[in-house]
Amino acid sequence: MPPPRLPIRLYRAGLGALFGKRLLLVHHTGRHTGIRRQVVLEVIAYERDGDRLSWTVAAGFGPSSAWYQNLRHSPQAVVQSGNHRYTTTARFPSPEDGGALMARYAPAHPRPARRLCSFMGSDVDGSEAAYRRAGHRIPFVRLEASPGPPRG
Repeated sequence: MPPPRLPIRLYRAGLGALFGKRLLLVHHTGRHTGIRRQVVLEVIAYERDGDRLSWTVAAGFGPSSAWYQNLRHSPQAVVQSGNHRYTTTARFPSPEDGGALMARYAPAHPRPARRLCSFMGSDVDGSEAAYRRAGHRIPFVRLEASPGPPRG
């Protein structure tokens, strides 16, 4: 696994396309300091419906993660997917939606899904029901892009 700041450096060097749609650079605002912050997160779900784009990410360290709390306080963010930037608004799916997200994500990405669930304290047996139960307890964030073309 690369050092935590390495993906941010690669994005800054214009190499974000190396990550495809699996990783996303999120520019958010610190809730206490007002300083711009960055975090690279794994994408759980990517959706495109015409001009509408959204990325769903999980707070793998729980709801006390700084970036998660920052988005709760100030839901406007800029995300960088590949070499394109999008203005987004953070939405927070319900536990039921989280369960559905994990049930869809797990078959496509079994190892990361099992690790995420384990890290969050959920023992899963590989069944859809187990992933659905685990997804109820994982805090997810859906970053919805504003209409219009990417910023660059």
